[in-house]
Amino acid sequence: MKRTAFILLFLFLNFGALAIGGSFTADGVASDWHQNLNKAPWTPPGWVFGAAWTFLMVCYSIYLAFAHVQFQNKRLFWGVYLLQWVLNVAWNPLFFKYHWTEVALIDLLALTAVIYFSLLRFIPLRSWKAWLLLPYAIWVVIATSLNAYIVFMNP
Repeated sequence: MKRTAFILLFLFLNFGALAIGGSFTADGVASDWHQNLNKAPWTPPGWVFGAAWTFLMVCYSIYLAFAHVQFQNKRLFWGVYLLQWVLNVAWNPLFFKYHWTEVALIDLLALTAVIYFSLLRFIPLRSWKAWLLLPYAIWVVIATSLNAYIVFMNP
């Protein structure tokens, strides 16, 4: 399969994950529960989340297409990718539907670990292609801090 085909495959899979997760977000953001949470002062406006995730998933899809071609252990690659996909999708219902903020935080911590593992394992950091994963790596740290603030500041 050519790299372009892999980019399209990963775009489909990643935006599919966003669509599934997003189905829990819209009602959740507007809910009284979410509106009344004590949120971190550095919480960005709502529109930033959609723009950020769109940018991140485009970069991530391109990164994955390069990594898939370059990384020899396909079983490990797909296992790590699937774990990332499940953790990414799971956060939305954990947080917005069930209001399990602590479990959602654990999910984000695991997602962060998986993303940093991918950053360090799949493409050498000396390659420009590794930089395509850096925005996602930074964003999950920010998301984790936002979730942690909610856990610790909303008894």
